[in-house]
Amino acid sequence: MGSAEQVLLTGGTVIDGTGAAVRPNTDVLLEVDRIVAVGPQAAGSAAPGVEVIDVSGFTVMPGLIDSHCHITFGEPASNDELFFHRPQSTAMLVAAFNVQKLLLAGVTGFLDADCIFDLGPALRDGIEAGIVEGPRMVSGLNALLTAAGGTAGRLIPDDGHLGYAHVMGSRDEIVRTTRQQIKYGADWIKIHVTGSLPNSNGELTVWSLDELRAVTETAHALGTPAIAHCRSAESTRLAALAGVDLILHASFLDEAAVEAVVEAGCAIAPTFTFLANLADHGHRVGSSTAQVDLFRGEIEATAGMLRIAFDAGVPILCGSESGFALTPYGHWHAREMQLLVDAMGLTPLEAISCATRNGAIALRRPLDSIGVIAPDAAADLLVVDGDPSVDVTVLGDRRRFRHVFSRGRAVDLDRPWPERRLLAGEKVGQWAAQTLTWDLVNP
Repeated sequence: MGSAEQVLLTGGTVIDGTGAAVRPNTDVLLEVDRIVAVGPQAAGSAAPGVEVIDVSGFTVMPGLIDSHCHITFGEPASNDELFFHRPQSTAMLVAAFNVQKLLLAGVTGFLDADCIFDLGPALRDGIEAGIVEGPRMVSGLNALLTAAGGTAGRLIPDDGHLGYAHVMGSRDEIVRTTRQQIKYGADWIKIHVTGSLPNSNGELTVWSLDELRAVTETAHALGTPAIAHCRSAESTRLAALAGVDLILHASFLDEAAVEAVVEAGCAIAPTFTFLANLADHGHRVGSSTAQVDLFRGEIEATAGMLRIAFDAGVPILCGSESGFALTPYGHWHAREMQLLVDAMGLTPLEAISCATRNGAIALRRPLDSIGVIAPDAAADLLVVDGDPSVDVTVLGDRRRFRHVFSRGRAVDLDRPWPERRLLAGEKVGQWAAQTLTWDLVNP
């Protein structure tokens, strides 16, 4: 930055993040952590020594906010890797290494609602202290599960901790753990409302309404919101009735679930990206074909009712579920916007608003204080070679980013992409991809 700690972006086309029409040839003046002025008054408000950057022909827009990211998971290819091959000390080192990739991909804020070893708040604080370079971060601790488990089935223990999970055994334990998590720095309390059980198709609701209310009432009394993993209509309905503030997935919505969500005023982050990556590209990386039709069908079965919820005023947020082998850090944070366009029929500008302005909900910031291009909003901005108002896929190509500003300071985009070697035991090897039977050798 210049000596006055200000930057003046001149001549760009502004997408302000609110869904409003683009504004051609519009100047933006920013300083540390604050947008000073937008439009004709920007140049006149600049201090002596301001750094002037001509961005004519480029798009200026808010930085992306990923409302569903698992920064501590380390891109496992299986639950086995996630639960049993992530020592606590090295998991933090790997998370600190990976979080810089988000900035290089245009993500200037993200929510990590549940983390392994409760590492999230320490990483968040390290970013804010300047120890680690990364976007703005808000974090939960372990997700709260019942003994019925979560998406990892019987790998989840009957009680205690494992990986991202803390298994609850009673209402008293739910209340006590919620209070403890807030004491130890949780910005959100995460609940796994559905789980995978033997002999069942899809995920089943594994919390009661009373148990859910034990979380939300305790958290809200201490000024903390609750977020819930819900992959069924009934779980979504119960979460909304219980006062959950942000629902992840909200799969297979029905009319009763939409009505409950609208009445409760909660937000939804559908997180189609993980499902779409497996369905569309899983064959490229050896993923099982058994779930392709299931995951593609989940998007199709959810999108129509989600559009009804959107039209009724339910805030939709963009999340990538980055942190798995199918959603590595820095690569797929922008894809959710295109899926909202394709599956829900949103316009590109509406989808961009879901990934920017609405992200303020995930970051626990007032609407229009972040994720927008407006005076006094946070100075998190992208300068993009392309027109996302027509084609949001340009935001998935980080080669198109000409500038990224985080907290008003430029991110170095000229550095090489971060690369590292695997740690010993980090990845699980396989003896074989299938069983070597005699018949396979002798057809």
